[in-house]
Amino acid sequence: MPLYDYRCDSCGDFEVWRKLADLNIPMVCPTCHATVRRLFSPPNVNLNSGSFSTGDRASKEPRVVKRGTKEPSSSRAQSSTGSRPWMIGHAPDRL
Repeated sequence: MPLYDYRCDSCGDFEVWRKLADLNIPMVCPTCHATVRRLFSPPNVNLNSGSFSTGDRASKEPRVVKRGTKEPSSSRAQSSTGSRPWMIGHAPDRL
């Protein structure tokens, strides 16, 4: 449920958790029971959710990953023996 901000002319601002289905139902002030209007409030978005860390790890250079010295024994291309000659990987002789 989202949190909405409302303003009462006599009581001031307040927040209420409401269902999305109840958005079109008029809201009343919990203190004076007058009809109130909803205020615009931008969503609270946190862009620093762990992807931008500020510790020592972020200041270091990236980790170097070495590939093994073993080369692949054969290519991964498949020969055309199937019943799908329209697919590029299945019919290299028809290109």
